[in-house]
Amino acid sequence: MDAKVETVYKKLTETLEEMTKIYRQLLDVVRKEKDFLIKVEMIEIDKARISKEELINKARIADMLREKYAHELGSLVGLSLARPRLKEIAAQLPLKEGDALRQMHSGLEMVIKRLQELNYENDQYAQSALRTLNGALGNIKETLAGKNTYERKGQYKTGPEVSGNFMSKEA
Repeated sequence: MDAKVETVYKKLTETLEEMTKIYRQLLDVVRKEKDFLIKVEMIEIDKARISKEELINKARIADMLREKYAHELGSLVGLSLARPRLKEIAAQLPLKEGDALRQMHSGLEMVIKRLQELNYENDQYAQSALRTLNGALGNIKETLAGKNTYERKGQYKTGPEVSGNFMSKEA
């Protein structure tokens, strides 16, 4: 393998390893976030959100580097694609390096898939909590607003917010 190809290959693999590390950290944060959502620990949920945002920004930077190195390595091995895929690059490299690249790709793909699944579950927990909260707030609003019913004289009579209104004395 050419020295230039080897240098770019090494930079690409280092970037992929860094991305995998970042996504594993993100996976850990999302797992913790799930526990915080279940326990309704608002401060911890907010901390997890901040950690996720920081890790996502790091992942974006690493992904830009990955694209740069993949494009550079792709052009060095003879691929004329604007965005060569890791599998396509791996096919053009010697067996050992190609296999290493394929393994990194599949490991990263697996972590990202699990991350998406957990994030979807967390979204479902959050949506369920919001629906429950909205229902509870609606019930409180109805109770405070009272029910308006007509009396025989044509006037409004307030409902349950005034104590002592009996509908019937019979049990």
